[in-house]
Amino acid sequence: MDESGAATRLHRIFGRPGSGPLSGIIVADFSRVLAGPYCTMLLADMGATVIKVESLEGDDTRGWIPPVRDDEATFYLSVNRNKHSIALDLNDAADRAVAHELAARADVLVENFKPGGLDRFFLDYDSVVTRNPEVIYASITGFGTGTGAGLPGYDLLVQAVSGMMSLTGGQNTEPYRAGLAMFDVITGLHAGMGILGALHHKDLTGSGQRVELNLLSSALSGMVNQSAAYVTGGVIPTRMGNEHPSLYPYEPMPTGDGMLIIAAGNNPQFTKLCAALDITEAATDARFNSPQARNAHRGPLREILQRQLARRSAAEWFEFLSELGLPCAPIQDVKGGIELAEKLGLEPVVLAGTGDRRIPTVRHPVKFSQTPVTYDLAPPKLNESSALVRSWLATREAQLVD
Repeated sequence: MDESGAATRLHRIFGRPGSGPLSGIIVADFSRVLAGPYCTMLLADMGATVIKVESLEGDDTRGWIPPVRDDEATFYLSVNRNKHSIALDLNDAADRAVAHELAARADVLVENFKPGGLDRFFLDYDSVVTRNPEVIYASITGFGTGTGAGLPGYDLLVQAVSGMMSLTGGQNTEPYRAGLAMFDVITGLHAGMGILGALHHKDLTGSGQRVELNLLSSALSGMVNQSAAYVTGGVIPTRMGNEHPSLYPYEPMPTGDGMLIIAAGNNPQFTKLCAALDITEAATDARFNSPQARNAHRGPLREILQRQLARRSAAEWFEFLSELGLPCAPIQDVKGGIELAEKLGLEPVVLAGTGDRRIPTVRHPVKFSQTPVTYDLAPPKLNESSALVRSWLATREAQLVD
């Protein structure tokens, strides 16, 4: 059956519209918590049929409360829309057979067990590929499958050992973690990118492959200029609070009411900023007339800028400076961020699901002109789709043939 036929058949069975760019792709999701589920949710948004395999107790994040919505953890709800849930006890022979059949039918399998954790269930790559030679098998670990295989793979640990926390905080403060599990999220994005690359290769050659990711490698890649400072330049970066190591002004500053980020990355922007703040003389001052000079004289320049910014509120400056095309932003809470996106017409909130179970979620980040994403399924209740998935696996429908 061709791809359009596969998508149509899956739509008939699982109730998705089949319009997304990954329609017809079946994903067996053996991942838990964040990095894997975030990846598979993005794939599901794009039309893939994602079957979330959970333990009988369910994904750990179902119990990570508060906050909650109707007694369900918002953490779980944030990364599991558009999926089907089946609860399996992999120690049970019958449930394990269901897992094997699902792995054999899948185009993509995603897992984030400890290295070797699926071996005893014969769900490791070598076992699955014997039953499904074309499978794309994505494994997410904390520190790889070599000498770091035994290390627990928690985002906070990676924030610590990667050097990220050494960069977060003020010069005289203790190191801080990010306000979110940033390396889980980055690894989830990398996993999605790797899977899409492998799917393209499969389209060209018919061959599947193993796709391996680990949090530490994703962290070092995601730290970009900071990791390059050491790798490429031999410099170990340190905490600078909210300042940028190479640019100034590029930090939050107090205004008459609230804090405002000012970002002037080059001379034309700085000159325009000085004109807007009625300090045109600062643009030609030898202490400030080049990026290097501004970096060397941050203290006096900061005093000048803050004195002028005190004349208006952060909101007023944001409106005024933005109209001039100058990069700036008030520091807001998450509510303010969502409200700004709404004001800008970005429609950040979408309802996932139908009928009585429609849950507000954050919009998929990619907009496709020809193959739009959809939000047909609310994050599933534990084992919600067990009968559907088992029926699908037990019939000729699972083979996607007429």
